[in-house]
Amino acid sequence: MKECTTLMQITTTRLLLRPPQLSDLDAWAEMMAEPASADPIGGVQPRSVVWRSLAMMAGAWQLMGFGMFSVIEKSSGAWIGRVGPWCPEGWPGKEVGWGLRRQYWGQGYATEGAIAAIDWAFAALNWTEIIHVIAPENQRSQALARRLGSTKLRLAVLPAPLEAVRADIWGQTRAHWQAQRAQLPLHDAAGDNLRERHE
Repeated sequence: MKECTTLMQITTTRLLLRPPQLSDLDAWAEMMAEPASADPIGGVQPRSVVWRSLAMMAGAWQLMGFGMFSVIEKSSGAWIGRVGPWCPEGWPGKEVGWGLRRQYWGQGYATEGAIAAIDWAFAALNWTEIIHVIAPENQRSQALARRLGSTKLRLAVLPAPLEAVRADIWGQTRAHWQAQRAQLPLHDAAGDNLRERHE
């Protein structure tokens, strides 16, 4: 396991991506209390379970040196969701996933954040491929995966305690990402805006 010794921040045109903090709990709990936002990423959860999810994600950063980023809207300072790399024990691959609060849908934020997170996963983590775990009925996330250049690869069963969940696995290789990267919107989303602050 790798100990996280830096506080990562990625800035894009409109977003700040950083590891989760306890101050994110209220907004994260609001997202997971709203069915439209929560259903695609595990379903509605009480605040006590959201606290555990936040602590788990922060723990992944400490143990492995990566996890999903909290997504902050730069103009308002609002926590709008989470996006980024995720690969717990037994997961069907190295994922870059996303989930945003309902009021921030349709503004291109998921695309902007996912592009920056994929850039970072390939460059900083040296991943050679990424996947997205998407429910078969989740048309919005499927459309985003297509915009990112991913294709549907297979059906997977998730590890316990999610063994009843069937999900489509979308993804692409690093070579494919690099070949089509310049064609994506916001192609300067990460680039020189990556910053590491040593604490």
